Amino acid sequence: MNGSLDNEGMVNEIVEMGLIKSHKIKNAFMKVDRSKFVFPGYEKYAYFDEPIPLGNTGQTISAPSMLGIMFEAMEIEKWHYVLEIGTGSGYSAALISEVAYLGGVVTVEYNYKLYKFAKGNLKNYLNVLPVFGDGTAGYPPLSENPKYDRIVIMASTNLIPNILLKQLSDDGFVLAPLGSGSYQELTRVWKDGKIEEFGGCVFVPLKYS
Repeated sequence: MNGSLDNEGMVNEIVEMGLIKSHKIKNAFMKVDRSKFVFPGYEKYAYFDEPIPLGNTGQTISAPSMLGIMFEAMEIEKWHYVLEIGTGSGYSAALISEVAYLGGVVTVEYNYKLYKFAKGNLKNYLNVLPVFGDGTAGYPPLSENPKYDRIVIMASTNLIPNILLKQLSDDGFVLAPLGSGSYQELTRVWKDGKIEEFGGCVFVPLKYS
């Protein structure tokens, strides 16, 4: 993909690649314009199928095709409550909120500069709660939802912190790029211990205190 002229063109290309399959995922990508979540000066790259640097933070917005794969693997329902570790610019949290529009999203960011940037980007997404902190410690689920239905880690890690598994509903799972270095495996780790793999990927390492 050399870069589409607009968000719709970008999404249609990912659909044609077979990476976005469901209508609800396509609809979310259509509603959330990627150009609204890039750092100033990077707008011309917004519709390229590649990661985009988030300033000098060492973090990126993931390639839209990779997010398409992740969102299909997350199997989010409209009533789900989701915990996201690694807010970045807020793009993926906005996408989740459009799918889980009757539920909600808690998204945790370790970098304060990115937290502030994402919080501004997400101000109109009323079912998203941006949090500044260490996501590996999890975050108490919202009072109306005793457990998270899904937890997604937007950075590479060698293991899933046990506290995250404890915050999952009985039929929930954590989706994460498991591994280190230049290659990880996108993996679903269910509350009951079942593990499923969805292919190779490359993410920046998870930061934690």
